[in-house]
Amino acid sequence: MDTAQAMNSAATLENSYLRGELRKRRERLTQAIALAPSDATLIDLTVLVDEALARMDAGTYGICEQCHESVERERLLIDPLVRVCLDHLSAPERRALESDLELASKVQRGLLPPKDLRVGGWSAHYHYSPLGAVSGDYVDLIVPENETGSIVFAVGDVSGKGVAASMLMTHLSAMLRSLVSVGMPTDQLLRRMNCLVADSAIAGQFVTLVVGRAHATGEIEIAGAGHLPALCVQKDAAELIHSTAVPIGMFHEMNPSLRRLKLQNGETLVLYTDGISEQTNPDGLEFGTNRLVE
Repeated sequence: MDTAQAMNSAATLENSYLRGELRKRRERLTQAIALAPSDATLIDLTVLVDEALARMDAGTYGICEQCHESVERERLLIDPLVRVCLDHLSAPERRALESDLELASKVQRGLLPPKDLRVGGWSAHYHYSPLGAVSGDYVDLIVPENETGSIVFAVGDVSGKGVAASMLMTHLSAMLRSLVSVGMPTDQLLRRMNCLVADSAIAGQFVTLVVGRAHATGEIEIAGAGHLPALCVQKDAAELIHSTAVPIGMFHEMNPSLRRLKLQNGETLVLYTDGISEQTNPDGLEFGTNRLVE
């Protein structure tokens, strides 16, 4: 499946999801109105849901009523009743959104691991620089309580941008930490996270992810799901370690293979997102993986 087909498939899933969500809300509102038939708020909400369903049938759903451009998809996924794009929010709506984004940014940054971590002979460092207030990029470093000198590491990228992506990133962090805390082996981490994301993520969302474990002996276990290849920089060579599974959340079934390697003193494992490889110069030329290897 090429990029255009994948995007169309994701859009179709999102539309199906949104229609289903609106119908569920319609049913719940109908049940609530039966118990409180004079509640004006419930009646007004029912009208808004019916109008959104009518726009879907007419093919105008997701189009800003002010400028007739597309409404941001992540906002529709969070609130299917949105009718205008960010540029045409009222002043109070804009202030409320800015306040929510600021709080979400604080929560997300509070989940980041220590910047410099030294455990069992390993030295781990990362750079995290989101384009906006919140991000779908994911990085984690976990020191398991029941393992001496080991570090569990993860780098990922949630499809989409904005609040919807950051919410799934937060969910990933909680998932991985819970699974590591119960002693789950490395080869099962991706498989279990895939099942949880497939069951809980909104339609069209998926995650490219690399997860691994670095032992005090210098041995590394690593597995990737649709993510950019990891880079093992040894004394006389640089080797790309490619993902062996599709991104998590796309299908319930996945069978990632675990790669084992050993690093010596002074050798490095590099993980990254497309914020590096897809960076462009003034001529529009991407930096690319080959330049990163060099």
